[in-house]
Amino acid sequence: MVGAVMIALAPSGQFSLEWTHSVEKEGWREHWQVTDHGTLRLVGAAVKGSGAGMEPGPGGHFENGWWVWKADGPEVPELELAASGATVSGWTLCMKDCQTLGVTPEAPIRIAPCPTSGN
Repeated sequence: MVGAVMIALAPSGQFSLEWTHSVEKEGWREHWQVTDHGTLRLVGAAVKGSGAGMEPGPGGHFENGWWVWKADGPEVPELELAASGATVSGWTLCMKDCQTLGVTPEAPIRIAPCPTSGN
């Protein structure tokens, strides 16, 4: 596969990613923030179950069927999502609306903030 699909995010936006864990077959959700520095930061996460690398993070609590916790991840320039089509599910990306990505084999999907003038 050649190239990549790029999803550009508005400055200071927020989005979530959700997928099904390939081993445990349970939901995983992450909440991300576009920072003022033009990077991405993980600010929260939730898992539907536990086990096989799905343990709740520090301060996790059970809420509406999910283990939920706040995160203060490092700033990263972009996320790259595999799109093999061979996993249990695709990725559900939600901003204002939701869309499913990576269900079929395709180039990796990159999610990054839009460049701002002056950077």
